[in-house]
Amino acid sequence: MRKVLMAAVAACSLIAASSVAGAQEKLKIGMMATLSGALTSGGEDGVRGVQVALKQLGNKIAGREVELIIATTDASPDSALRAARKLVEQDKVQVIVGPLSGSEGIAIRDYSKTVPNVTVVDGSSGALETTYVNPSPNYFRFNSNGAMWMAGLGDYVFKDKGYKKVAVIAEDYSFPYTQVFGFALGYCKAGGEITQRQWVPLGTKDFGSVIANIPDDVDAVFLGLGGGDAVNFLNQYSQTGGNAKFVGGSIMVDQTVLSSKGAAKKLLVGTPSSGGVADAWDDPRWKAWVKAYQDAFPADKRFASPSLFATNYYNAFTALATALNKVNADLSDGGTKLRAELAKVELDAPNGKIKLDDDRQAIATTFITEVAELPNGELTNKFVRTVPDVNKTMGLSPEAFKAVGLPSRTNPECKK
Repeated sequence: MRKVLMAAVAACSLIAASSVAGAQEKLKIGMMATLSGALTSGGEDGVRGVQVALKQLGNKIAGREVELIIATTDASPDSALRAARKLVEQDKVQVIVGPLSGSEGIAIRDYSKTVPNVTVVDGSSGALETTYVNPSPNYFRFNSNGAMWMAGLGDYVFKDKGYKKVAVIAEDYSFPYTQVFGFALGYCKAGGEITQRQWVPLGTKDFGSVIANIPDDVDAVFLGLGGGDAVNFLNQYSQTGGNAKFVGGSIMVDQTVLSSKGAAKKLLVGTPSSGGVADAWDDPRWKAWVKAYQDAFPADKRFASPSLFATNYYNAFTALATALNKVNADLSDGGTKLRAELAKVELDAPNGKIKLDDDRQAIATTFITEVAELPNGELTNKFVRTVPDVNKTMGLSPEAFKAVGLPSRTNPECKK
């Protein structure tokens, strides 16, 4: 009898110890961030966005402490694949937030199909194809794509700004193709004409020949650049004494550029643009998010206002945490329950309401903005108006949108 009692006590001790270990087991979440190359500043702010989300959660989801494992990319598809494989194969994560850049997203969409028990929540990548062409059932995107971020801008530029002809300078990869595609859909329909498109490699250092080739007979130049490329272009264009008017792609006028050092960025004052955020939007949820972001980091370790990247990563992580809490962070079924809950998440996000369509692509708000200078000399995106509930077909029927074709260096055409 004594032996039986001792065995029972030992068994209970083992169960209790197991329960304590289980309760203390950290929840591993992988994060992919572009922390080298031209888009480094965006990747760093994406990390800050996740850090704010974790702080608001007390660094716990479903009662478990979160272990955030960050894998670095350089905006190239190969680097994204290496990062994802490292997170899955070495770190054994079952959920990933990221990546940041457009072509990275396409690569990770395809990779996610090979690891069906891993759930990927896009960080901030914006290529149209990621969730439109052969979407992956375990890939979710709570941010708009680059074309959706251009909704309404072409019409505004043509009708309100009076720019009848524009030239394009943009980076030569999927996200800028998507941005120019979205801009052209509205601009060409309104009656505008794109007379020239110059595509430059990501990470371009010398823009001399590009600047020399800007036509004289255009009303403005659409700039689809970001990060270091955007800053390099502005510095070199300033040195030429050029005075062209600009139209900005979403990350051309983001805080990653507006908060950069030097005076050349002031060339952007008055530049119309559109995207997923408006720095000066007078909305209580946006203002609360800005304050939380500013309070979380010293002024010299952040931007004046959270960038598009910080906001997108914050929303992505918040959506993931919401779904994980719903399933008590139970991933023992390969994430099946988690993905079912993720598909149902609707965010009352700092930048407007967000819900997913059947392909797990966000339906969200686009903001029309103009760059303005504040009394203290800082630059901000002045709010002009919103375009609510933008979907992946830009308001066109699925058939009409499909007929336009996919974004490329030349599509869509934009001639009179």
